[in-house]
Amino acid sequence: MSNRLTKIVTRGGDKGETSLGDGKRVPKDDPRIALIGEIDELNSWIGVVLSHSPGAEVQGVLQGVQHDLFDLGGALSMPGAPLLSDAHLARLDEASAALNKGLPPVTEFILPGGAPLLSWLHIARTTARRAERSMVSFVRGDAAAAMAVKYLNRLSDYLFIAARFEARRLSISETLWRKEASIQSED
Repeated sequence: MSNRLTKIVTRGGDKGETSLGDGKRVPKDDPRIALIGEIDELNSWIGVVLSHSPGAEVQGVLQGVQHDLFDLGGALSMPGAPLLSDAHLARLDEASAALNKGLPPVTEFILPGGAPLLSWLHIARTTARRAERSMVSFVRGDAAAAMAVKYLNRLSDYLFIAARFEARRLSISETLWRKEASIQSED
């Protein structure tokens, strides 16, 4: 990255516009820019997860995911650039299968919580789901970009599985939804 960013404060966005990678100026509320921001936010939440010391199995995958998300944001800034590949998806699928192999079946809905690491994994999961919804709207009809939708969908699945895996690794009981605790049970 030698001399790529020699000046951080450019004032170029002071009028509510920013530049894409090809130099085209667009409003900061353009759907592409909003989506890039959601991908960046997701990457930041994964950084929070990593700062809470997940086990090696999860840590290694999430470090790779951070690079994937950075690449995805970069590709989004270049109209027409490919948005991830089958290899990205296969890596997530393999990681999910490896973590899920030793976990008991889900018999009740699992609520976020139990420990900070688990909560942060769920924050990252829900942020991935939001980015996925935005990506669906953005790529509608673009078969070449559909891989990014699949990736974000599988990433949110992975983050759910990772929360379960980490709960087990840390010997923390998962927080289960209980009908009797719901106000609906009073009716």
